[in-house]
Amino acid sequence: MKGAHDLGGRYGLGAINAEPEAEEPVFHAEWERRAFALTLALGMLGRWNIDEARYARERQHPVSYLENSYYENWLAGLDNLLTEKELLAISSDLLDRIPDAEDAKKILFSGGPTLMDDVASPRFVAGDKVRVKKIQTLGHTRAPGYVQGVIGTIAEHYGTHVFPDANAQGQRRGEHLYSVAFSGCELWGEEAEANEVLVDLWEPYLEDLTP
Repeated sequence: MKGAHDLGGRYGLGAINAEPEAEEPVFHAEWERRAFALTLALGMLGRWNIDEARYARERQHPVSYLENSYYENWLAGLDNLLTEKELLAISSDLLDRIPDAEDAKKILFSGGPTLMDDVASPRFVAGDKVRVKKIQTLGHTRAPGYVQGVIGTIAEHYGTHVFPDANAQGQRRGEHLYSVAFSGCELWGEEAEANEVLVDLWEPYLEDLTP
């Protein structure tokens, strides 16, 4: 069904005509390569985290977000961050923090671990029925719109990980993270394929439906 393949799982935005992964280039133009490198280089200054970066891209006008290409959205988010963090004027402090090639490799390969120590027991275990809350927020969330309000089943518990909704506001705290299984029919209607769809969701997104 076409709707099941619409942008973001939403109806009315048109089908996604994805390029075969084996044929798709990493970058479609040289400027995309430069945009990617610029975003990584400035991120290494340590003035924002990955969720702040995602939220900065989302805070465009909705029409602009949909009209822009992937890397155009990256550049729009970067513009927001540079302005808000007052980094447009180069200072000696910033220059001192720019990593050289070897340091950049270490940073990229080490990544940013999200696993944290548990401070509470998980509410759910594998097999529990849950409903994804309908989240009305002006902030950042990693709960896709197409799963909100839908019933699923806990497939796996991953432990406590950095909660992106708070992290986007500069508040680093952990919440339990789960893999939740949904039927394609539950997500997109009876005409959709009944394949199992797994979505990673944090505990605050979920309501307990287990008797």
